[in-house]
Amino acid sequence: MAYDCSFLADLALDGTVSQSRSDRGNHAGDFGTRESDEIEPDSVVFAESTADVASVVEAANRHAVPVTPYAAGTGLEHNATPIRGGISLDTTRMNAVREIRPDDLQIDVEAGAIGDDINEALERYGLFFPPLPSSGAISTIGGMIATDASGQQTVKYGEVADWVLELEVVLSDGSVIEAGSKAAKTSSGYNLKELLIGSEGTLGIITRATLELAGRPEQVKGGRAVFPTLNDATEAISDAVTSGVDVAKIELIDDQTAMLANDYSDTDLPERPMVFVEFHANHGIEEEIGFCRNVFEAHDLERMEIASGEEMERLWQARKDITYAAKEYDPDLDIGPPGDVTVPISRYPEMISEVVSVAEEYDFPIPCFGHAGDGNLHYFVLANYDDPKESARAGEAYSELVERAILLDGTATGEHGIGVGKRKFMELEHGEAVIGAMRAIKEALDPNDILNPGKIIPPSDSSE
Repeated sequence: MAYDCSFLADLALDGTVSQSRSDRGNHAGDFGTRESDEIEPDSVVFAESTADVASVVEAANRHAVPVTPYAAGTGLEHNATPIRGGISLDTTRMNAVREIRPDDLQIDVEAGAIGDDINEALERYGLFFPPLPSSGAISTIGGMIATDASGQQTVKYGEVADWVLELEVVLSDGSVIEAGSKAAKTSSGYNLKELLIGSEGTLGIITRATLELAGRPEQVKGGRAVFPTLNDATEAISDAVTSGVDVAKIELIDDQTAMLANDYSDTDLPERPMVFVEFHANHGIEEEIGFCRNVFEAHDLERMEIASGEEMERLWQARKDITYAAKEYDPDLDIGPPGDVTVPISRYPEMISEVVSVAEEYDFPIPCFGHAGDGNLHYFVLANYDDPKESARAGEAYSELVERAILLDGTATGEHGIGVGKRKFMELEHGEAVIGAMRAIKEALDPNDILNPGKIIPPSDSSE
């Protein structure tokens, strides 16, 4: 249904309101939204302050108009798609770095600040924000917090959530709260900060964050290791992590993905499973590399190349090109929704075996890769999604892998969030009682269901 958003003209905003076809089209979905699934909002608000966000949300709540937060649009699960129309609330103009406190290892940033811009501002102090996801160059800190994002360095530094100290958030009635504390720890009251992290804008809209920081490592080296079989590679990763190898990144690509990378980048990589590693240290980095090499050699390591600087970047290039390589591999095949399952590290080899099994069962290419150090696995089911029957079968294969991950004590999503597409797995993963508790929290904080409705929590009936 179309919503009357004319009330926005009566608000005194620092930002702007648009109903132009171009702006509405640009906010009809995110990176993971297929064109056929896009839904244009009735209006777009480009907020420039917390006061703007509060005014818009308060007025929208009075008029029962949905509000879908929009950050950089890099989400992969329709998180920012305004599936019920209404207002798309764009926070990308709220991108200021407000204050850096190097003595406290803290930074205050607005929700629209881009990850790489945060690290650029910190460079002069010898500090950085360690847990940025791979999309840190183009995604906002508000979006990262809203989806509980993480990235390649999670194995050493943890998730974005682990580095958030305090949040400023606008609730559904337009009130502004601060959740968390600038103190290094607190046990005061309900932990609302953690509740809001990963809520995808369904409980409140993040406008500011205080982040914890770390010193930049003096030594950085990395490269890749080649193994004869996928099982050897996954067993080596599991062994390295459980043995305590101090690795900042440890990533996997299978032999099929190596082939895709060769085709895309015109390289001559061995078309065998590879493990990409990176080490951060202030001293003793060679000893840690040697420790890792010894662990890998116990799993039939074929060769291991380690370098620093530009040469290290060259060795890592194949891992960075994966999504583009998969998209360009075959003009008749699309990548479909990206898998994002995570399992306990000891079950990681089993999860890889499940991918091989499902690929054979459904007869689809399913290249897999991922942040293997924390048990996170990404995969693409390559298929012709324009063919309804093939698209349906590809969807079954995708879902089968999510369900198998959950049965391996894992999760449907390690870092992309639930959005729309993964709501159907929520009950299998959490159980009916937990879903009921989530629904109760949503109803308490957003009784009119205006904040990013239709996301995360599966419908309680057939109304959606």
